[in-house]
Amino acid sequence: MARSFIARSTLAATFLVSVSGRLSAQHSHEHSDTTATASHASHTAAKAKSGMGGDWKMTAMAKHMAYSSAKPLTPADSARASYVINELRQAIAKYNDVKLAEADGYKMFAPQLKNQPQYHFTKGWNAIRNQWGFDPARPTSLLYKKNAKGEFALIGAMYTASKRTSEEDLNERVPLSVARWHRHVNWCIPARHPKERWFETKDGRPVFGPLGVATKDECNAAGGRFIPQAFGWMVHATTFAGNDLKSIWHDDHMDPDHAMMGDPKNPD
Repeated sequence: MARSFIARSTLAATFLVSVSGRLSAQHSHEHSDTTATASHASHTAAKAKSGMGGDWKMTAMAKHMAYSSAKPLTPADSARASYVINELRQAIAKYNDVKLAEADGYKMFAPQLKNQPQYHFTKGWNAIRNQWGFDPARPTSLLYKKNAKGEFALIGAMYTASKRTSEEDLNERVPLSVARWHRHVNWCIPARHPKERWFETKDGRPVFGPLGVATKDECNAAGGRFIPQAFGWMVHATTFAGNDLKSIWHDDHMDPDHAMMGDPKNPD
């Protein structure tokens, strides 16, 4: 059961690190969190510790999340965010049939992990193109959940941007007054024999990945490799969640049932 939980806890870890490795030659510059993103994570962690935001998983997750700065909402921002969603809806509606998505080059991440709360189907070429440009109709990943019949149901998409993308550019892509772009930061990954070491725990909690240790000293003590930022910027759009922009652009990483935190539904 513990191994199943940790496998689910590191659901995104293997993906993010592996893709980051492929793109590191192009985007090797690492930068620290801004005051705003650090403040947001600290605030979320404080809520978790006080019992307002959940259990230890949420506290741990908050240490590994960084967010774009919030901006005051304007009518122009709402209109632009709505335009992006309308373009996205038209572009991906056909992919409610997951076979069409696969035929167009979207591949399921970690197919060996069953009962994922949310499935990412990623198109590598889109990920590369989105490092330098933005097209509302060109998401990096499609997001699916399984319905009561066990069928894939399309719920939305994910956009990505380079580590070096400025907040000004992020705001041009999707307004920061509407969406909070996020980064996965302060990760510790196994330095050697990664397949075996991903399952290591200390005091019953994961050592590596998105719920693991969050400082370079702790990572060094565990014999791991510290990664200040695992990948670039990301933002999720729950594209078919009605017309309320807050619901559509809601960041779910701190939700109790998020893929990185949720317990396995059918543990081995």
